[in-house]
Amino acid sequence: MKILVTGGAGYIGSFMTKALVERGDQVIVFDNLERGRREIIDDKAKFVKGDLKNKSDLDKLFGENSFDAAIHFAGLIAVGESEENPELYYQNNVIGSKNLFESAISIGKVSKFIFSSSAAVYGNPIQVPIPEDHPKNPTSVYGKNKLAVENILSQFRQTNHEVTFAALRYFNAAGAAIDGSMGEAHIPETHLIPNVIAAILKNEPFKLFGDDYKTRDGTCIRDYIHVLDLVESHLLALEKLKNSPDEYFYNVGTGNGYSNKEVIEMVEKVSHKKVNVQVSPRRQGDSDELVADSSKIKSELGFSPKYSDIETIVKSAWMWHTK
Repeated sequence: MKILVTGGAGYIGSFMTKALVERGDQVIVFDNLERGRREIIDDKAKFVKGDLKNKSDLDKLFGENSFDAAIHFAGLIAVGESEENPELYYQNNVIGSKNLFESAISIGKVSKFIFSSSAAVYGNPIQVPIPEDHPKNPTSVYGKNKLAVENILSQFRQTNHEVTFAALRYFNAAGAAIDGSMGEAHIPETHLIPNVIAAILKNEPFKLFGDDYKTRDGTCIRDYIHVLDLVESHLLALEKLKNSPDEYFYNVGTGNGYSNKEVIEMVEKVSHKKVNVQVSPRRQGDSDELVADSSKIKSELGFSPKYSDIETIVKSAWMWHTK
């Protein structure tokens, strides 16, 4: 297949690109490199620099290339930043996505889309584990953006039944290549595991945001999914779109939740080093507990995470960051 990967110079997009080229697909990566890194894109993929906000970049891309499917990762991801600069997030994540779909459908005649969505669409859960039909009440601008893009895809499908898509609602993507050759390096970094590891490596305190949540140890509980398992979910979703065109929404998680303190303890176990934890005030918008009901993706797609136990996640991340 010939596949477009937007945001392929980012963390998850680079892993996806590598998996696709290794199975023999032709891949074009489209990225503006504002937050991504050119050097992490697999050499076997073609790179096109462009911006989703620039319609002419997209029209040129689809005018010069044909694709069997598009996997859409490109987007800003920091919840806190989305609250501070909502217009930036709206233009990049919502308008940019709409531009992509419009050009892909009208010029490129692309009909298959996989969208990198988020558990943030649910907001503060009233039921845990969270099923896909849970009410959607996002509490952050970031979550509202993700839900808006899901709705845009549904609207495109309503007007053009050839359009088929899967919105994959990630819980917490984490981990690195098992050999430590690839990993997570956001600028700025907002994710728990790399920040705990960075605190150890820099011999700095680690800021823990809140220890008074209504959880078993007072810290937030999250469902972590290894990036390699996350990539596998996209490959399975792609097959689903080929064989049964429709619109699909899937949680991508394990159904197991780990608290921030438990994650810190695992980093200490793997690294054989003590984390200097400094408790800070809660961050706005952080929920007590976000854990996926992942039974739908397991039953419908045969998804079976292989690397998403917390020890494997942390060991792979530690290997990457210490390299």
